[in-house]
Amino acid sequence: MHARYFTFLCLLFFSGKLLAQNSFSAAVDKLLQKQEYKNASVGISIINQSTGSSVYSLNPNRLLIPASTLKLLTSGTALEMLGADYRFKTKISYTGTISSGGTLKGNLLVVAGADPTLGSEYFQDHYFDFLKNWAKQVKAAGISNIDGNLVLDGSIYDSERVPSTWIWEDIGNYYGAGANAFSIYDNLFRITFASPRKAGQATKIINTYPKIDGLTIQNEVLSADNNSDNAYVFGGPYDFSRVIRGTIPKNRKAFTIKAAIHQPEIILAQQLLKALRAEGIFVREDIRFEPGDSQKAKLIYIQESPTLSEISEVLNHESINLFAEHFLKQLAVDKAGFGNRIDGIDLEKEFWNKKGLHTEKIYIEDGSGLSHFNAVSPAFFTSFLLYMASNKAFVSSLPVAGEGTLSRFDNSKFPGMTLQAKSGSMTRVRCYSGYLTTANNNSLVFSLMFNHFAGSHSTLITEVESLLHELYLEF
Repeated sequence: MHARYFTFLCLLFFSGKLLAQNSFSAAVDKLLQKQEYKNASVGISIINQSTGSSVYSLNPNRLLIPASTLKLLTSGTALEMLGADYRFKTKISYTGTISSGGTLKGNLLVVAGADPTLGSEYFQDHYFDFLKNWAKQVKAAGISNIDGNLVLDGSIYDSERVPSTWIWEDIGNYYGAGANAFSIYDNLFRITFASPRKAGQATKIINTYPKIDGLTIQNEVLSADNNSDNAYVFGGPYDFSRVIRGTIPKNRKAFTIKAAIHQPEIILAQQLLKALRAEGIFVREDIRFEPGDSQKAKLIYIQESPTLSEISEVLNHESINLFAEHFLKQLAVDKAGFGNRIDGIDLEKEFWNKKGLHTEKIYIEDGSGLSHFNAVSPAFFTSFLLYMASNKAFVSSLPVAGEGTLSRFDNSKFPGMTLQAKSGSMTRVRCYSGYLTTANNNSLVFSLMFNHFAGSHSTLITEVESLLHELYLEF
């Protein structure tokens, strides 16, 4: 009697589990029968976190463009290799001697630590008036006049402004700002337009901030009936001219877009000079961008960034390309003292190969996923996520439903911390990877990757939310 009852319970359990899997599988099949997905490249991998066994897979080893879900790999690698408490450090020092009257007979030296958060809008509490503070620190060191140069030493990074595989449409816009030894203000500037009352007419640029000396802008932006920003900034990373094309909403007194700064060290130097002058400190000579004699320099002040875990949370919540590119180069800084994208990628691959993840089967071109040349499989993501599940700083950096890149998801469908994931999107690409704790308290890792679909992103977001909710309810 007891044996028959136990057998009945087992059959009930396993039939329920099979029904759940069949229900999710049927939902995927139904979705892929829709016209907009029939010719798409789709890969799905879902793993039971406790057992490591596959719950569902569809083309799990197919290489697909990951877009911003690649930031998971970048942030996870940095947290593993550098540590959650790692901080970027910018050093203010001087060479020479200070006279009794306060004149520095030498150079004021700023040695870059490649801090991506200097003046960042995401860390305003941490960096409120940081340049003013630097100037006060210089004054407190007894310096009232500098009979020498302001030297900015950015030798911690190579000279590459943006990865070579980023496309022309991206690199002029705010999300196309590359890593720099002296990143400042998220390496972006704002352009404010006024638009006429009627659609199809020329707009006028009324302000740019911060000001960039020597920058010329050719404005071809028109007014439009729609209510969105469809203006794109075009320009190379080594020149000071920009062309802006597209549309902005009509009848606006002030409409602001954001563009990339590819020479942030110039803005940093100019604004530091201004802050020094406000403290009555004048630099007699010039601004120089070159390695300083840091061995002989006397330290004045060290500016430390927020911790890597704090930056990672912003990176993965808001999908900040700049932060991800800094993380990648910083791997090389930590290993060899010099930040280089290619070396960072090699170190990243080497690290995960040693952990048993086969990175020779994927392609990585950058840290942020902005390159269309990146190619990663869903199975690689789920293997990576299985490993990272024990890294609390990493898991807590991921947004939950209703927040960050999951803001379009209904948090009532995924209560509390049941869904923690990162999305990635670019033209005809949308991907999601992360963790899901189901209603039955099963822990899953998942990766859903859609490439070359014909429908709208908005529709696919809703479809993916429905798939994940089906998984949440039924497994």
